[in-house]
Amino acid sequence: MGAVDRALADPGLDAASIRLLVEGRHGDPFSVLGPHALKGDIALRTFQPGAESVAAIDPSGDIIARLDRIHPSGLFAGRLNSTRTPDYRLRITWPGGAVQETEDPYAFPPLLGGLDLHLLGEGTHLNLADALGSHVMEADGVSGVRFAVWAPNARRVSVVGDFNNWDGRRHAMRLHPGAGVWEIFVPRLPAGARYKYEILSNDGRIQPLKADPVARATELPPATASIVPDPAPFPWSDDLWMAERGVRQSADAALSIYEVHAGSWTHMDGWRDPNWDELADRLIPYVTGLGFTHIELLPIMEHPFGGSWGYQPLGLFAPTARYGSPKDFARFVDRCHAAQLGVILDWVPAHFPNDTHGLAQFDGTALYEHADPREGFHHDWNTLIYNFGRLEVSQFLVASALEWLRRYHVDGLRVDAVASMLYRDYSRKAGEWVPNIHGGRENLEAVAFVRRLTQTVAHEAPGAMVIAEESTAWPGVTAPVADGGLGFSFKWNMGWMHDTLDYVGKDPIHRRHHHDEMTFGLVYAFSEKYVLPISHDEVVHGKGSLYGRMPGDPWQKMANLRAYLGFMWGHPGKKLLFQGCEIAQVTEWDHDGELPWALLEDPSHRGIQSLVRDLNAIYRREPALHMRDASPEGFRWIIGDDRANSVFAFFRLGGGPPVLVICNMTPVPRHDYRAGVPEGGFWEELVNTDAATYGGAGLGNGGRVEARAEPSHGMEHSLSLTLPPLATLFLRPRSSA
Repeated sequence: MGAVDRALADPGLDAASIRLLVEGRHGDPFSVLGPHALKGDIALRTFQPGAESVAAIDPSGDIIARLDRIHPSGLFAGRLNSTRTPDYRLRITWPGGAVQETEDPYAFPPLLGGLDLHLLGEGTHLNLADALGSHVMEADGVSGVRFAVWAPNARRVSVVGDFNNWDGRRHAMRLHPGAGVWEIFVPRLPAGARYKYEILSNDGRIQPLKADPVARATELPPATASIVPDPAPFPWSDDLWMAERGVRQSADAALSIYEVHAGSWTHMDGWRDPNWDELADRLIPYVTGLGFTHIELLPIMEHPFGGSWGYQPLGLFAPTARYGSPKDFARFVDRCHAAQLGVILDWVPAHFPNDTHGLAQFDGTALYEHADPREGFHHDWNTLIYNFGRLEVSQFLVASALEWLRRYHVDGLRVDAVASMLYRDYSRKAGEWVPNIHGGRENLEAVAFVRRLTQTVAHEAPGAMVIAEESTAWPGVTAPVADGGLGFSFKWNMGWMHDTLDYVGKDPIHRRHHHDEMTFGLVYAFSEKYVLPISHDEVVHGKGSLYGRMPGDPWQKMANLRAYLGFMWGHPGKKLLFQGCEIAQVTEWDHDGELPWALLEDPSHRGIQSLVRDLNAIYRREPALHMRDASPEGFRWIIGDDRANSVFAFFRLGGGPPVLVICNMTPVPRHDYRAGVPEGGFWEELVNTDAATYGGAGLGNGGRVEARAEPSHGMEHSLSLTLPPLATLFLRPRSSA
C-alpha cells in the first residue's frame, strides 16, 4: 500500500494533510500529529524527517506499537490498541543506529492558561516574558521547554534549533487564534539550548529565521540565536535598598549620575571588554569613591551592532551577552545596591533596527512597526518605528520596562529619543509624515503609550524613576498624568546643556555678548523636574571632548572646565556626567577603546577628578543644593546682569543654610567684588575651583570672608570677595555649620 493509500485508509489523515506536513505548510499540526481517537482506538502519528524507524513504547520500555512510514519524508503512523491514550514515549532510530527516546511534543495539551491568553489578546499582560518566550518547566511530570510567540498573521510557526537540526517541519507550533500566539512544549530540552522561530507568512513565504522578541538570554553577537534561560531565581540581597529607593530618588533628593558605557570604561588584559563581575570590582568603588549616587548605563539590552552603543536594540528583555549572563548582570546590580549605588539603564522604545533576524516584518507583516514608511521609518537612524497605537506593541514595550525594573531591580530607566516619539513630523519634511486624526503633528498614540508606561511603572515598581530625554518644549513632561502631563520622574534639560556649553566654548572676551546663555535656563528651570546632562552625546561625532570644547591654552581650558563644573553643581537640577569628563579626557570618546587613565598621572587631570569628588560631597551634604531643585523658592538671583565682568551669583535655598554660588567666567581676577548676603558674620568657602588642590592658582578668600553690615543687592549685609579667574565659589554662613 502506497503512502497516499495508507493515508486514505486513515480517515483522520488525507493526502492534502500529508503534503502540507512534509512541506512544512500545515497551519494546525496538532490536529494531525500526536494521538487521536479513531474508530475505537488511538491513531498515533509523528513526523521525524530522516528517521529510519519509530516505535511507541511504554514507561518500562516495552514496545506498544511499531509505526509505519506512510511518507518517505519521515511521516510515521500507527494504532495503539486502546480506547484512551496510554502513557507512551517515542523510540526513534536514526541512521547509523543512534536511538533516541523522548516524549511526543504533540501529546501535550496547551500550557498557556486562559488568563494569560485573555491578557495577551487584549494587550494588557504586564508579565509578558513569563507568558511568551522560552521556559524550562514540567508538563505532566516531564521536564522540557515551553515556547510561545506572538505572530498573529503567520500561517505556520515552528521553533528550530540544534535540537531539531533547525528543521522547521519538526516542531511546528499550536495557534491560539484569539491571542495570535503560537506555543509548543519540547520535552527533555534543557536550559542553554539555542533557538529561533521559523515563520511561514500568510502569503506562503518563509521568513528569515527570527530571534525570540522576549528572549531573556541570547547568543554572543554577532551570533543572533536566542537562548533558553536558566530558570533558577537570583538570590537578591537588596531588600532594604529596594524599600528605600523611592526616598533616595525623589525630587528633593541629591541625584548625581555617572553615565557609563560598559565596554569602554576599562579594558581587561589591555584589550577585552570586562565582564559584569570585573566591572563591578572596579567601577563600583570608583564611582562611590567620587560620591556619585547612581550610575547610568548606555543600553545593555541585546543589540546586533556594537557601534550603536546599544541604541539600536533588538533584545528588549535580555542583557547583552557581551558582558556575561543574565544572572551576572543581576549580581552586578545587587553589588551596586550593597554599595549604596543606584542603577539607571538607558532604554529605547522609540525605534528598532531592521536586521532580518529581528522584529521587522516579523510574521510577514508590519507587526511591530507601521506599514506606511511615513509613520514607520526613521530616516535619521535607518530604523523602524514601533506602532504605539497597537495594544500588543504597547504591551510589549511596557512589559520590557517592567522586566528591568522588577526582575533586575534596576532603579530607573532613561527613555531615549522621546521627542522623536511625540511628534509625527520629527525630522521629516512636508509631505513625509501623516497628521494625526485632528490634522496635527502630535503623535497621540505615542502620548497614550508614554502615559501608560509612566503610570504602570509608578504602580508596579514603586520608587523607580522614568527619565525623559526630551529636547522640545512639550508641556508637562514631568507633570502627573492626572494633571494632563506625561508622568515622567525627571526630564533631561537639553536646552540648558546646549546653551551653557555654547557659552563656555566661546573665548572669554566675547562672553559678555552671550551672557543670556548662562541665565536663560533659569527662566524655565522650575517648569519641570530636570536633570542637567553632560552626556555621551556631547563627546562624539566630531564634537571633541568636554575639555576640548574649552577655549584658550591648557591652563585656561582646565580652569574653564573647573568653573563650568562648579556652575553645573550649583545650578538647580540633578547632575549627570559622562565617563571621562571627570578626568578631563582630552580626546573624543572612543567606544572601542577605554578611558585614558594615564591622564591621572598629571596633577591637573587629578585635580578635575578631585573637584568632582568634592562637588558631589558638598552637593549631597548641603540640603540647599538639592532639596528645592524643582521649586522657585529654592533659587534667588543676586547678580544675573553683570555682563561686563561675566559674573553670575545666586543663592540656593531650602532645608538648611543658604549657599551662595558665584562664578567669574573671565581670566581676570576680580578683587573687592561685592555680593549681598542675608546675614552677617563669617562665610566659609565650601568650594573654590581655583584651589591649588584642583590644579588652580590658589587665589581666593583664605577659606572664609566676613559679611559686613553694608547693604547690597537688597540685603542688609554683603561680602567683599576676591573672585579668582575662571572660577566658581560656593560659600555659606559659618554660624550655620
